Amino acid sequence: MDNRVQWGTRAGFILAAVGSAVGLGNIWRFPAVAYENGGGAFFLPYLIALLTAGIPILILEFTLGHKYRGSSPLTFARMSKGAEWMGWWQVLISFVISTYYAVIIGWAITYSYFSINLSWGSDTEGFLLGEYLKLSEPGVAGSIVPGVLIPLLIVWVITLAILFAGVRKGIEVANKIFIPLLAILFLIIVIRAMFLPGAMDGVEAFFKPNWDTIFDGKVWVAAYGQIFFSLSIAFAIMITYSSYLPKKTDITNNAFITGFANSSFELLAGFGIFATLGFMAYTSGEPINEVVQSGVFLAFVAIPQVINEMGSLNEVFGILFFLSLTFAGLSSLISILETYIAGIQEKFNTNRAKAVTIGGGLAAVASLLYATEGGLFFLDVVDYFINQFGVALSGLFEVVLIAWFLKQLNPLKEHANAISDIRLGSWWTFSLKFITPVILGYMMFDLLRQNLTSDYEGYPREFLFYFGWTVAIGVILLGVVFSRFKWKKESLDVPVSNDKEVAG
Repeated sequence: MDNRVQWGTRAGFILAAVGSAVGLGNIWRFPAVAYENGGGAFFLPYLIALLTAGIPILILEFTLGHKYRGSSPLTFARMSKGAEWMGWWQVLISFVISTYYAVIIGWAITYSYFSINLSWGSDTEGFLLGEYLKLSEPGVAGSIVPGVLIPLLIVWVITLAILFAGVRKGIEVANKIFIPLLAILFLIIVIRAMFLPGAMDGVEAFFKPNWDTIFDGKVWVAAYGQIFFSLSIAFAIMITYSSYLPKKTDITNNAFITGFANSSFELLAGFGIFATLGFMAYTSGEPINEVVQSGVFLAFVAIPQVINEMGSLNEVFGILFFLSLTFAGLSSLISILETYIAGIQEKFNTNRAKAVTIGGGLAAVASLLYATEGGLFFLDVVDYFINQFGVALSGLFEVVLIAWFLKQLNPLKEHANAISDIRLGSWWTFSLKFITPVILGYMMFDLLRQNLTSDYEGYPREFLFYFGWTVAIGVILLGVVFSRFKWKKESLDVPVSNDKEVAG
């Protein structure tokens, strides 16, 4: 009998899945990637990538979690005992990501407060790196920065409180609040940005197609990479979340809704960010291509520069923008933590409170590294390597393992078709068996070539080894170690669902 906790409603699951997928990368990564890879023309390979990799892998992971009713490690162990290490690898990737993701959310909370009086002044980059982060040298931690530590602690208190409350009373309730709020706040931001001088020039630059790029292989790789990194696939989240679904649920439809909702938000973010950058180009007298940025510097340097020039209600715009980052980050952080809390709870047969305390506590302690004077450098290197050689590589291994070694695509397709309105056909099997492995395989080959022949961002090689390569390889080795611990005998039996909702 399956007494596993379940989502209260289908909408609760979809909002949680969308909340996980819609994160900081949707706001500060997608617009720049699209612009740099053909503008409007980029949407063709992006849509094809969504339909041949993003949604197929979402369906795959939703089906895995629903069929085997467990966290990622337990799901892979139930599918094949020798595959358990794959689940632990994904869980440990999530652990690493959570440690620095929490810090960025802390920055967003602080900048929401800074927006009240535009505390960053005219030199927004100098303020971020000097006055706020007190940045030292690469590889040198230095002292804890109080202005980073205090909001970081607030983030952990909020996140762990939600997780202590459980799946239905904590995660589901939080996402029913965060995701609608995020959508409303960001819609207000976009509407306000569209009325700024130069905004339409920015939007035109974003959507103007450069069809010559369609024949460039790197553009297609960028499209698949963006889909992959933006959907929260291949690091245990969607497997864990779907394991809380009731027996009767439409897996395929849920995956399409989640995938298109995520892409819709990315498109909305593109409007807002490029309208804002168009205004920045207008006020500075520089061309659009010279003001386009992504990542931390877009959010915490470029946007504050724009806010300074907006005139009336600029403080309100700043508060709305950084609150949007906060809500997008929190919904994703909750999902990331749930992966290893569920893994700890099931593997070591402990209660949820203890699993949250152990997993969340360890992550909170580890995150203190990024609250130091050298925190931004540690964050940059760890984020790059754990995403490129963690998330993307684990996705390649996951698909190849299931499609080619365990040969589970047809059984999983039958499971999904039995409970879904949209039936999976050969497109799903072909995408996962051939298209995704080829694209991800090429990505990995090209990334390895680049990183073995040059040093990322010119950082010292020793620094890259200890906080880049060691972290990326270490999570694989630790995954193998965790898989060697024995399960309770009955744990590997796939439970038969009674289709009753169990509170949690």
